[in-house]
Amino acid sequence: MMRQYLEIKQQHPDILLFYRMGDFYELFFDDAHKAADWLGITLTHRGKSNGEPIPMAGVPFHAVDNYLARLVKQGKSVAICEQVGDPATSKGPVERKVVRVITPGTLSEDSLLEADKENLLAAIYHFKKSKQDKPYGLAWIDLAGGQFFCNQFAEESQLFSELARLKPAEILTDEAYADSLEKLGMTIKLQEDWQFDFQQNYSALLQHFAVKNLDGFGCDKLHAAICAAGAALNYAKLTQQSLLNHLNQLKPFDNQQILYLNSHTRKHLEITENLYGEQDKSLFNVINRTKTAMGCRLLSNWLHAPLIDAKLIEARFDQTDALIASGDLDTLRQILTPVRDMQRILTRIALQTCRPRDLTGLRESLAVMPDLINWLKQQDTPLLREQGEALCAHSDIHDLLTQAIFDNPPVVLRDGNVIRDGFSKELDDLRYLSTNASDLLADMEEREKEATGISTLKVGYNRVHGFYIEISKAQSDSAPISYTRRQTLKNAERFITPELKELEEKVLSSQAKALALEKQLYQQLIESLEPQINDLQFTAGQIATLDVIQSYAEVACQLNFVRPSLNTNHDIEIKGGRHPVVEAFQAEPFIPNDVVIKQREKALIITGPNMGGKSTYMRMTAIIALLGHCGCFVPAESASLGILDAIYTRIGASDDLSSGRSTFMVEMSEAANILNNASSNSLVILDEIGRGTSTYDGLALAWATLDYLNNRIDPLILFATHYFELTQITQTNSRIKNMHFGAIQHGHKLILDHQIHPGPTSKSYGIHVAKLAGVPDSVLQMARDYQMHLEQGKHHGENETTQLSMPLDSIPSDPEPEITIAKAIAADPRITLLESINADDVSPREALELIYQLTRQS
Repeated sequence: MMRQYLEIKQQHPDILLFYRMGDFYELFFDDAHKAADWLGITLTHRGKSNGEPIPMAGVPFHAVDNYLARLVKQGKSVAICEQVGDPATSKGPVERKVVRVITPGTLSEDSLLEADKENLLAAIYHFKKSKQDKPYGLAWIDLAGGQFFCNQFAEESQLFSELARLKPAEILTDEAYADSLEKLGMTIKLQEDWQFDFQQNYSALLQHFAVKNLDGFGCDKLHAAICAAGAALNYAKLTQQSLLNHLNQLKPFDNQQILYLNSHTRKHLEITENLYGEQDKSLFNVINRTKTAMGCRLLSNWLHAPLIDAKLIEARFDQTDALIASGDLDTLRQILTPVRDMQRILTRIALQTCRPRDLTGLRESLAVMPDLINWLKQQDTPLLREQGEALCAHSDIHDLLTQAIFDNPPVVLRDGNVIRDGFSKELDDLRYLSTNASDLLADMEEREKEATGISTLKVGYNRVHGFYIEISKAQSDSAPISYTRRQTLKNAERFITPELKELEEKVLSSQAKALALEKQLYQQLIESLEPQINDLQFTAGQIATLDVIQSYAEVACQLNFVRPSLNTNHDIEIKGGRHPVVEAFQAEPFIPNDVVIKQREKALIITGPNMGGKSTYMRMTAIIALLGHCGCFVPAESASLGILDAIYTRIGASDDLSSGRSTFMVEMSEAANILNNASSNSLVILDEIGRGTSTYDGLALAWATLDYLNNRIDPLILFATHYFELTQITQTNSRIKNMHFGAIQHGHKLILDHQIHPGPTSKSYGIHVAKLAGVPDSVLQMARDYQMHLEQGKHHGENETTQLSMPLDSIPSDPEPEITIAKAIAADPRITLLESINADDVSPREALELIYQLTRQS
């Protein structure tokens, strides 16, 4: 046995080998030590090698998925070695072989996958010293979803941006390029150089798709992408030990057709997780009203790949409008609720790894098709009726699965009772023998009593001697000649007959035969479904798309989103815009704001106090633009959006210690990326450029950055700053406009109105916010004194060093009022009342009444 293990292990030296031994998967030698460490299982020993105990660890076969899931999350790979021979007929060790290799990027089991996320295998190849215009090749496979894509890029930054969008679970590359990918923190699997050979991989793709060239897929000239695609396909086939026929086309992904979002923008806009890695406080979570796992994943894809084709965007708007107009969205949502993850079920059918409940899941999904088609056809909107006409019910497949599979089959086929009664007469007969043996023996007993005339004759069974006919000693001489003596007891004789012997063999082997036949019928059923997989995958895709659109419609109805209009001027005009995530999670009502960025004023400088709403305002603008490009309605009273080519953000900063980069270096790197890549059709969000260095350096960099963007590149710009000197740029540039968030210090209160106003602000109220954060009073007082001294020095022409060198006790200080923050000026009705009065129009009597009214409200 150990020799067999070592021979198989030699074929998979770098990954764990789960070696099937009866009811366990066992690991030996170094694998045992690794498994014990990674899984926290017991390390023991089995036998000896060169006089030393052989380390061993094991996991029960029925719980293996739990252990595999833990290993996959750690980026580990596992070879599954099963018994494929028959122990009854094997001479020596039972034949075993590796039936598949589990790797992070090639998962298909529900127990190992996250329902709402794609699990991607990617391959990257870089043509070095090549004349290729686009030397970076990328291919990715969604094995569980049956999708295969490729792309290639001119710049490495474009490749990295695409990887940020895809977030592959596993990346294949050669040793020469591996170092470039290390900083991404993804699972990298090194491949040999020859595995990326163009001619070899081109031929492999032709053979897989059974075509003469790749022109039909639109990727025949994508040399770098083909190198990556062939490597990915060959790796997937090797791990699955399958032809992967469900991967039936290679689709070139055109990044020129989607809105460009780099990794920083995806992070800053918190599309699928917030800055702390929490998924529940993300844009995706707020607008996700999908009813199926397929729709959930597609919604995530759409959010990360917004469209820039106005016709495609309008088509999604039209579909959403049609569903809202139906007035019966709840019925559609109820119809979609039972639909299972058809895409992944169909993949497991193609891989022949599907379990019985996968087939019932497919059956339940197809069961909704008549209701879904009827609902669509009954709608007044032609668009929905056309969708109903385009859907296929697949009633033949549903009927076959209904006839073949029990309503509630066991989890695994080996437990039996999967194939429904009546589907196979032979199986029914075997089951009858297995479950009705006592009735059969009773029937034979009555027949034998009648035939022999022996009233005391009995037909029975025991484990040692099997079936028997028992006759008392006194009557044993009357036994027919066809009876053969089997056992002699003290008071009786036991016999066997050819008929009873035949029944015995049938009954005792019926259970094993029934299970074997059931496996055979199950396999035939799977094979009969394989030709239908492509059509079923198409239907699954249609359901997923409809699910996302109904989610858009549900969000529009529930959260008061509106359909934006698209303009050709690349302007953004938003009335009453809201940040959907902030609105969803804050207790107080969100205060809407308008946004106007037009050709004659394409840049807004935004100033205002800390916590005043600047960052929220800018993120809100970007999110509304993003949602509009995804074909989703937006959180606003109204919106007109120009088609953008990219959204760039530089918001916040932190050290990148792993790369040895300071906060300021990170800030400047992100700014450089924007300055080098933004276009006149981009939206640029910049928050606090230059804050990571000295005041004058920072101000100079902020001024130069804004000036360069506005005069050289000319994108739409939202530029938040605390450098009030920067607001003076509008005096020489009419295409830049100052806006600010207001605050009023009234008595002991600082009131932040969280509303945008024209013009610059004059104060940041940073010390007030520091007080709210819990900074000690002594520090706050010192800060106030320094602040006053600096402001006085500025009026007297002193430089900063001179000002700060003066002793504090020489600086007069004013007591700081106790600060509280209200969400709006309207929070204090007395202020609202005073603002509504024109003092010149008030009579003495009215003034007296006003004083009494204010006194009562105090």
